[in-house]
Amino acid sequence: MTTTLERTVAQRVHPAESFPRPTRRGGERSLRVLPAHTAIQTQRLLIRWSRDPMTVVQSLVFPALLLIMLNTVLGRQITSFSGYDALYGSVPMTALVGVMSGAVAGAVTLGRERNGGLLARFWVLPVHRASGVMSRLTAEAVRILITTIVILVVGVALGFRFEQGFLAAIALLGVPLMFGLAFATAVTAVAVWSSKQALVETISLGSSLLMFFSTGFVPLAAYPEWVQPIVQHQPMSYAIDAMRGLSLGGPVAQPLIATALWSLGLMVVFAVPAAIGYRRASRG
Repeated sequence: MTTTLERTVAQRVHPAESFPRPTRRGGERSLRVLPAHTAIQTQRLLIRWSRDPMTVVQSLVFPALLLIMLNTVLGRQITSFSGYDALYGSVPMTALVGVMSGAVAGAVTLGRERNGGLLARFWVLPVHRASGVMSRLTAEAVRILITTIVILVVGVALGFRFEQGFLAAIALLGVPLMFGLAFATAVTAVAVWSSKQALVETISLGSSLLMFFSTGFVPLAAYPEWVQPIVQHQPMSYAIDAMRGLSLGGPVAQPLIATALWSLGLMVVFAVPAAIGYRRASRG
């Protein structure tokens, strides 16, 4: 029987035998490691966003307060004008506002990580190259779902109801998810190619204009005739109309298809620049 001293000496003489052999599931470019690396970086982003006051305010607090304010100030007037509860327009609209403003906050965070050299440090680690972009899209999807659920909860407290049943309510969650991922891809492309935050802030201003000129702010008939075609066919209005149809009732297929086409178009235009720009920002 060996003594403790003998075992210690043996470990010092043969240190490799005192530790288990590492199990390699694949190289850093292997598709087998991509899900694990993406999950780790997604967790990092969600934790960072949850601890960033700007992201929390823009994603959750601001749209919730906006919904309460709109319902308090304009709710009765819009309801009497349109013939249905104004919440069926303002709840989808504020959910999309939260989705867009959260994406802008995430882009600002991405710019800080690039300027601070964090992306460059991640680039030299033995991680899958695609996990950086994939983790951001995955984290965006989680954030979008959380934002939408919070706004829907606030809406239900104010009187919003799912008149079309449970399955329609589940499908409703997919509309801001589809719209938000496309918008986040566009914002990410701008963030990684721009050295200034001015362009990202310009996108924030543009999203505010989309809110005020949408069918969720006031009914289409309330706008001047010359601007009605713009309001009717802009992507945010299509998403709002689809969400209204899935909750209150009305046309669903046409606005849902239009939302999908707008989202697909944004992804086609900005996905490749976002991926190339992210690689460029990480290596720079």
